[in-house]
Amino acid sequence: MPQKAVHLPAKEEAEKTRSDEGAPEELLDSLKSLQDDVGQICELASEETRVVEVFFESFLKLMQPFAKTMSVSLGALPEELGDVAQANIDPTGHLMILHQDGQVELRDLREEAHRDLMVSVVKDVVPKFKELVNAHRRKIEDRIEFLLSVTNEMQKISKAFSTATT
Repeated sequence: MPQKAVHLPAKEEAEKTRSDEGAPEELLDSLKSLQDDVGQICELASEETRVVEVFFESFLKLMQPFAKTMSVSLGALPEELGDVAQANIDPTGHLMILHQDGQVELRDLREEAHRDLMVSVVKDVVPKFKELVNAHRRKIEDRIEFLLSVTNEMQKISKAFSTATT
């Protein structure tokens, strides 16, 4: 993750230095608090890594029977990606990006550097995945309905035929 330096204007730096010179306890308390925050960040980063792994394991299992890839809306992608013509995610968490100039880029959304992008993509794809699953369910229901009506008629014909031949 890129780190940014915080710069205080010269006047504010001088005033801050003068006011902080008499407070070593405050500085130590601040450093202890900073240490706690850094520790929490490390724990959270570790937990995030675990959650992302489990998410993509589940995503793979759920997506495989339904689709090899899913399209990602261009509006869900950050502007930093440039002029994107098309984007798709595969079940393993790879985002395939086709740029307007024909360049193809592959980003592994499981990587820590792409977590914000992953969240944007997941927010876009999950409702589409739900629609895909619902369409698959309706397709099966329609087949069953058709087969039941045909089967009922065949049973009637079979029964009539059995009665006529005995």
